[in-house]
Amino acid sequence: MFVFPKYSAKSQGVNSVHLISESDKIQIGGLSTEKANHLKVLFKDGNFASFNEFGKVSIFCKFEDLKKDGNKEKLRDLGHKVYEATKSLCENFHITGGNVQAQELFIEGFSLSSYEFSKYFTKPKKQILSNVTFDNKSVNISRIQNIVDVTLWARDLVNEPVSFLNAEQLSNEIVKKCKGTSVKAEVLGQAKIEALKMGGLLAVNKGSVDSATFTILEYKPKKFKNKKPIVLVGKGIVYDTGGLSLKPTKGSMDSMKCDMAGAAAMAASIIGAAKIGLPLHLIALLPATDNRPGGNAYTPGDVITMFDGTTIEVLNTDAEGRMILADALSYAKKYKPELVIDAATLTGAAAAAIGPHASVAMGNASQKEFDSLNKAGFATHDRIVQFPFWDEYKDEMKSSIADMKNIGGSFAGMITAGKFLEHFTDYPYIHLDIAGPAFNNAKDSYRGLGGTGCGVRLLIEYLASR
Repeated sequence: MFVFPKYSAKSQGVNSVHLISESDKIQIGGLSTEKANHLKVLFKDGNFASFNEFGKVSIFCKFEDLKKDGNKEKLRDLGHKVYEATKSLCENFHITGGNVQAQELFIEGFSLSSYEFSKYFTKPKKQILSNVTFDNKSVNISRIQNIVDVTLWARDLVNEPVSFLNAEQLSNEIVKKCKGTSVKAEVLGQAKIEALKMGGLLAVNKGSVDSATFTILEYKPKKFKNKKPIVLVGKGIVYDTGGLSLKPTKGSMDSMKCDMAGAAAMAASIIGAAKIGLPLHLIALLPATDNRPGGNAYTPGDVITMFDGTTIEVLNTDAEGRMILADALSYAKKYKPELVIDAATLTGAAAAAIGPHASVAMGNASQKEFDSLNKAGFATHDRIVQFPFWDEYKDEMKSSIADMKNIGGSFAGMITAGKFLEHFTDYPYIHLDIAGPAFNNAKDSYRGLGGTGCGVRLLIEYLASR
């Protein structure tokens, strides 16, 4: 679905991109005084300018102090602008100027922009651009490409319709992506899930004609720094109708193929960590099914016994993500983890609260962990907003006929959902509700249209900081 240009460190190219620091004087080799003056005029209204002379393209990008995270993001956006300007115009170009960090940020935004989900077009658009060179040999192009690769692969998974990507196929795609890496994969099928009595996952799956899966990934390099593993848990609802509590509003099902974005993010994160060789012991747990109103679908009023024995009164079958995550979070206890992080397109309340610009974060892990995650979010512009996690919100989950119910009151639904999930933990825990930024209905810079790969670069940056 995505085609990387070939990158190499060389000293010349026909077409050129010049990265100019705000403090630099515009004195580019071969640029006349007249053009340099014209560039200064263009830069008064922006940070991007270009000349096209007899087919030779020269692009100039001005950037500001990279100690500020916002300016790092502007460079990624410049990478996107250049990609859009050159993809159908040039076969190759050369990046020059700026320091290592500037070139890496530019290449990151440029590479992420190369994505188009074109699998189902009979005549997909052709990309002319094929070769990119850069003049700073210290640029870590391998690391950039590995992280971009898994991010765009996560987008592929999110963009696939359920007509192709049911739960079993999701597991197959993940296993396929693990080949050639040091990530081991195990897929538990329907019989094993039933034997384990994963009541939440089985309940949601009852309305489907397809089997549920529970995929376990493990990355354990020879030398790792954490004494106990870090576990990543991802929601894998490959399509969500709401079940018998059918989604009622116009257009509310149109993008529900994206309801497995959490599983995609966690699979991509652990594979990405392995590709760049992070010295950490990591495990990913990915429960998957679709949520439909067919067959013997679970109903409002049902009482479900979960994997850990907790009984849940179901009051809304559209609160299904927490049902399958709860079983995975309980299963995570067997690893005695140092930390567990889950990612899920869990609630409309999270999207309504902060929109598409960040993920909602909460949990009982130390503030140091949240601070590190927040720092990683600003570094990658895959940001989080920490919400309160007070026990008063858990009181709303009390049931009159079972241990708990699966929905809270009318307010703060993203937090009551988080408190529901916390019940199934006995370890430091962070919950990421990525409902807002996981899927774009309109193109947004290098994040593109459709699945964004939200959470992947955030988590790899966070894990690298450990």
